Amino acid sequence: MNLDPHYYPSSSRRTVTYGKNGMVATSQSLAAQVGVDILKQGGNAIDAAIATAAALTVVEPTSNGIGSDAFALVWVKGELHGLNASGPAPKKLTIDAVNSLGHDSMPAHGLTPVTVPGAPGAWAALSERFGTLPFEQLLAPAVKLAEEGFAISPTVSQLWQSAISRYRQYSSPEFQPWFDHFAADGRAPNAGEVWRSADMAATLKAIGASRANAFYQGHLAEAMDDFAQQHGGFLRKEDLAAFEPEWITPVSVRYKGHDIWEIPPNGSGLIVLQALGMLEQLSNERHDPIETLHQRIEATKLGYVDGLKYITEPSSMRPSVEQMLAREYLSQRAATIGHYALDPVHGNPIKGGTVYLATADNQGNMVSFIQSNFEGFGSGIVVPGTGISLQNRGWSFSLDPEHANALAPGKRTYHTIIPGFITKGDQAVGPFGVMGGYMQPQGHVQVVTAMLEDHLNPQAALDMPRWKWTAGKTVEVEADFPNHLALALARRGHHIVKVADSLSFGRGQIILRNSDTGVLQGGTEPRTDGAVLPL
Repeated sequence: MNLDPHYYPSSSRRTVTYGKNGMVATSQSLAAQVGVDILKQGGNAIDAAIATAAALTVVEPTSNGIGSDAFALVWVKGELHGLNASGPAPKKLTIDAVNSLGHDSMPAHGLTPVTVPGAPGAWAALSERFGTLPFEQLLAPAVKLAEEGFAISPTVSQLWQSAISRYRQYSSPEFQPWFDHFAADGRAPNAGEVWRSADMAATLKAIGASRANAFYQGHLAEAMDDFAQQHGGFLRKEDLAAFEPEWITPVSVRYKGHDIWEIPPNGSGLIVLQALGMLEQLSNERHDPIETLHQRIEATKLGYVDGLKYITEPSSMRPSVEQMLAREYLSQRAATIGHYALDPVHGNPIKGGTVYLATADNQGNMVSFIQSNFEGFGSGIVVPGTGISLQNRGWSFSLDPEHANALAPGKRTYHTIIPGFITKGDQAVGPFGVMGGYMQPQGHVQVVTAMLEDHLNPQAALDMPRWKWTAGKTVEVEADFPNHLALALARRGHHIVKVADSLSFGRGQIILRNSDTGVLQGGTEPRTDGAVLPL
């Protein structure tokens, strides 16, 4: 793919970044620098991704942590590999157990929604299969950042303060270690203040030295088990010891002559593929920008309601991925898109705080990697003495036993975090991703269509004002979303709501490789403290 490097719309906030020998794009400049340094030390794109991911747990704890889950798409030697490192529900976590605590739905915070963290396992699995440098060397920069401290960036400070307000609503003792670790002075650190964590440094050092065994079978697993038992949680060392990241086959659809790849369920990338599959079959002969935008919103809505209805652990899914991506079914869904906004309902295809990073090296390897605590710091739980903040991924489970995503011991829940990848023919075009909870599939649709149909470069695609479907006919748009487009959508029946907080519209990174020259071009998110650094 050869995107026009001179196309910069008036809304563009930065210019696209070029590189020849490698590139790292992520939401924190310190973490991006760690990845580039690993490339300089002779590491490949996989090594750089691991080191960057570990560093992000330190410098952006508001969105991910050592207790996160992770997914990856990895291009190596002409082949795309998928890694699912989302952990299952603990064996003791059942619908009856949650009901007995007085809940009629999964709680958002505390120990109950904690599932087995997968991120450290993802780092180790990626290193073992594709890495070139010693694993301990990859985690050393994160250890150093935690030991010596770093200056807090503006967005992280803002999100940190929001988290303090959120967790202060809870008085139970299980939340106190979070405040002891992340708010020892009773407040969030301000932008520019230096923050450090000896506990995180020691934990990351132990993970590096043991290739993550300390986390799943050693003293860190014991610490998580002990704390959960003390406070009525469900996670046990047996759950941690049984965890293994899963290498899986990515799934794709064809869009504008390219193949768009996502992680299959339990990830929500299927929503992206359904939306793009519908859009590929819709016509807009007059190239009307209002019609184009309307179609993208409607296709995304239809994909989303299907995803929320059906996506869960693959062994529990009915219909299958193949049925949900069948051309005939997507044609039927696309045919329901008309001139006016739909109040979407799911179809029936059965016949009968996240961080994202992208890396590339001079050998052709590329990585699309995402890890998340789900909502901000996650569960609000920090295991004392470890700096491990645990995700709250179990919040997505349903307590309705008839729901596709019903809670069950050992089951992985519907997952919002999704890395994306683009290929053309047998060539890698590159990794892309937009983090941000339920915004992620919508962000994927918007940046892919901006690049492949609107012919914007990666930075311009990320700069474009975004929209976000929330429910029914309601679509939120950013404050700088053009008024004439908002009014035109409203005339088609969309309920348009302008939102001042740009952070709710996701944060993305993109790296693309020119198939003719090998030159890389990257874009980084203008809505956060991101950086794309070339080598």
